[in-house]
Amino acid sequence: MLFTKLEVLVDLGEKPDQKVLDKTINELKSQDGVKEAVFKNGAFVVDSTLPSSVVLDMVSKTSGRRAVLQGFGDTQSAVAMVSSADSSVLGVVRLQQQRGALVADGSVDGLAPGLHGLHLHETGDLSQGCASLGPHYNPRGAAHGAPGGAAGARHAGDLGNIRADERGRATFRIVDHVLNISDIIGRSIAITERADDLGQGSSPRSKIDGDSGPPIACGIIARSAGVFENPKRICACDGVVVWDERDRPLAGKGRRCCQKDKENDNKEQKPCCKAH
Repeated sequence: MLFTKLEVLVDLGEKPDQKVLDKTINELKSQDGVKEAVFKNGAFVVDSTLPSSVVLDMVSKTSGRRAVLQGFGDTQSAVAMVSSADSSVLGVVRLQQQRGALVADGSVDGLAPGLHGLHLHETGDLSQGCASLGPHYNPRGAAHGAPGGAAGARHAGDLGNIRADERGRATFRIVDHVLNISDIIGRSIAITERADDLGQGSSPRSKIDGDSGPPIACGIIARSAGVFENPKRICACDGVVVWDERDRPLAGKGRRCCQKDKENDNKEQKPCCKAH
């Protein structure tokens, strides 16, 4: 069983309440899929097989405080921020390599309820949105197949399906034994309109993309921070403190915290939000 180490930063103030710490740690340790949970260097460090979003929500609800995932994995990690052209679908997929396997951990909102294909694509070209990603990542020239198939019986980028609930949220954790994270940095990951038939359907598209329809949300895979590798508490570019990341859009209107003072001739900015 592959456990992933998560660094969960919580808005506990300058002097954390020991009762809150103990309550949160005990709740985490009581869960199936959690091997260890400790409070270290101002964050909860959790070894778990649960999706990171499940752990994050658990910490937030138990502590009663805002929480963010600050580090993912203690080995080489990557991340892709996925979105649709109109930003109606938004989410994040984190990837980590460990012991010969790749863990894909994600949470995506705004999907139609039901199954949607999840695939890695050859390029990270977003010049035409998700339409310019190229074919599935397929270094062995195999036919489209199921994620549990042998390396020569599937595209390396075939990760099967994720399921969105009635609210449109898909939360998942996939362990894959074909992909290597060093080979996919700079490529892309996409979510499709329909379910992937895993190469078992009668449509001519079955052996190409599982007849799963066009990608509706996608993002480029980039390197990311592991546990205690990211000291950031505030984004200097837009003044958003780490606690506010979950409550603000990824970009555009409503993102910025520091706003220009229109009445000030020298265009000085108002003080940025401060982390507590």
